[in-house]
Amino acid sequence: MTIINVPTRDEVSPANQALFDNLKKNLGMVPNLYATLAHSEHALGNYLAFQNAKSSVTGKAREVVNLVVSQVNECEYCLAAHTAIGKMHGFTDAQLLEIRSGTAHFDAKLHALTRLVKSIAIGRGHAEPALIDAFFAAGWSKENLVDVIVIIGDKTVTNYLHAVTKVPVDFPVAPKLAA
Repeated sequence: MTIINVPTRDEVSPANQALFDNLKKNLGMVPNLYATLAHSEHALGNYLAFQNAKSSVTGKAREVVNLVVSQVNECEYCLAAHTAIGKMHGFTDAQLLEIRSGTAHFDAKLHALTRLVKSIAIGRGHAEPALIDAFFAAGWSKENLVDVIVIIGDKTVTNYLHAVTKVPVDFPVAPKLAA
């Protein structure tokens, strides 16, 4: 059940209308979760700036973080969106499911990342020390660790927004994980 509407372009402020126009131009659509942020005068712009800020963790690695956090937080919206984005980055269906389960045996560096992110997300910011050691041993840096934590925060925002608002998912539904 949706508890808050997805606003149309006409229902948001002029500043948010410009952001909608830019999203539509770049993505071909305004994702419902982004549109929902536009109920606030500032949230959509602030979120997009945060999400698009420079990071040492990009591409496939960023999608690993997004998928693991969204799985831990059981966010069907973000799982759907990041499964689609993960495919665009070259992950197979099997790899996407493995990442969501908290491992990535197909790539040692991503495996260390996946395991650490799951530990941080489950531990609400606390991680198993051995997984931090394994992260560094896999070739990640201190800068990467800080940027991973920032991405976890980014994804937590949208996971929570969907959990509260229940706006309709406008991406292909992500498959369920095997029990």
